[in-house]
Amino acid sequence: MFDPVAKLKEYVSHPSVSADPAFAEGMKGARELAGGLLREIGFAVDYVPTAGHPVIVAKRTGDPSWPHVIIYGHYDVQPPDPLELWTTPPFEPVERAGRLYGRGTADNKGPLMAHIAGVGRLLESDPQIPLRITFVIEGEEEIGSKHFKDFLRDHKDRLAGADFVFLSDTGIPNPDQMVITVGLRGMVCFEIELSNARTDLHSGMNGGVLLNPIQGLAELCASLHTPDGRVNIPGFYADVKEVEPWEREQLVKLGLKEKDYAEFLGIERFHTPPGYTPFEAIRFLPTLEFNGFGGGYQGEGTKTVIPSKARVKISCRLVPNQTPERMKEVIFKAIRERAPKGLKLKITDQHDAMPYVVVPPDRSNTPPDQSPVLARAFRATHQAATEIWGREPLYLREGGSVGLIADLKKELNLDAIMLGLFLPQDNLHAPDESFDLAVMHKGIETVQRILHRVARG
Repeated sequence: MFDPVAKLKEYVSHPSVSADPAFAEGMKGARELAGGLLREIGFAVDYVPTAGHPVIVAKRTGDPSWPHVIIYGHYDVQPPDPLELWTTPPFEPVERAGRLYGRGTADNKGPLMAHIAGVGRLLESDPQIPLRITFVIEGEEEIGSKHFKDFLRDHKDRLAGADFVFLSDTGIPNPDQMVITVGLRGMVCFEIELSNARTDLHSGMNGGVLLNPIQGLAELCASLHTPDGRVNIPGFYADVKEVEPWEREQLVKLGLKEKDYAEFLGIERFHTPPGYTPFEAIRFLPTLEFNGFGGGYQGEGTKTVIPSKARVKISCRLVPNQTPERMKEVIFKAIRERAPKGLKLKITDQHDAMPYVVVPPDRSNTPPDQSPVLARAFRATHQAATEIWGREPLYLREGGSVGLIADLKKELNLDAIMLGLFLPQDNLHAPDESFDLAVMHKGIETVQRILHRVARG
């Protein structure tokens, strides 16, 4: 059996940035390393081409009556910029104080390595275990999984007969508390552009006689929220699913303190809609956020112009019962109605994702309609996590989005068990990303025990 820490270091050293064609060799190296490890533990591996980066499909077949689990991961990572803020180079992994530092250590190479190593140890200890396993490892998660839905539609036969999806691309609050993620927010992303004159104009010659696109855009953006933090768009909250009492109870068990969280974030106070704590709002409410705002001169010093254009990038997180199609309808309607007269409006629709929620057995007064294998897998997960982490896991929705989970539900009707393995301190998508190696080792053991119980009962 391979050394998972040594292999993780090698895996991270391949700069697999899917967003930038300059990293094509790094993408290939990461893909071949993951595929090679799966071959080493007995899987038949194929690299399935897409219109973008290939998907690794690795299979352990067996009797059709055996349970069949799909294990998902991704081999691509975020760009490492800004490079000057890294303590050590992002693709030269370094261990410090029980952590491995490098881009992709926590998202998603470390958690995926825990699954590969857990399966490897399971098969080493029980070579004849009655369990079918298919690894599906994509290379475009960090750019919106834009070809993954096509892959699912074109290759349903490769994934036929699966009972559930198993993955670790979600978080836990501390190294001693396992969280099983049972919900993810969806997403709508778009860009607004307001324009006026054909070109930038001299502010002294034209200032005060025409509407500056930056001013118009700022006024439009300001109209999209109320002072108390709610989104000010008719119908925005119309379809929001009511929070279950058991969900609030699970969140209380986390024992989170607003003051501690504010200090961790480095902020003075929260700006949360009335009736919700920050921890509830992150998980249970939809959002509309401005991700970037620009127009005119952005360099050093001054340049006295009235810009011809101004742009803002906006993302909305969606909650269960909301759909990207319906939300774009109500949001774009409000934007068109409020766009300042005299300015030309352009809305560029970008990527979106459906929200997702699954109700674990024994967590609701209304038992979910689930397959026996999925219910068994949830109970196996609860038992294994309790044994290894020293306390019962919590079942929480998460504020982030993993759109492919909803795609798997839509295309294959599969629910997911999402085992959290990264920590708030791991700096996902930021400089000095790292992964707690003690969490990794506990994750390996948890994966092994869960799959053993799914197979053996």
